Amino acid sequence: MARQQPGEPFFRIKSDEASQMIDSDPNIAIIDVRNLDEYAAGHAKNATLIPHDQILARFEELPKDKTLLFICAMGQRSAVACEMAAAMGIDSEKLFNIEDGTPGWIANNYPVSYGKEP
Repeated sequence: MARQQPGEPFFRIKSDEASQMIDSDPNIAIIDVRNLDEYAAGHAKNATLIPHDQILARFEELPKDKTLLFICAMGQRSAVACEMAAAMGIDSEKLFNIEDGTPGWIANNYPVSYGKEP
């Protein structure tokens, strides 16, 4: 179940919750905030790559009309990306950090793509 820690402007979820959200809501976007080499080695299918250190510079690329699921390797960079998105004005109710990251996504056998394309 989605959890929000005191002071955090986003919700924490696991990959199983993320998969359920994606299956039930077409207005969700996965944002992978890892580096290109990590992304190319395997990422959640249809995830958009915006490395965490480019979130502010590429803020306009975030779909503001969708719920955003941020994912990285271990939940740290994606948490920072959620913080940045909130600081730029995206509603906290639309920000989710997938805590078990891409390794959790892959371990659960959810759809994965390889290479540079979503």
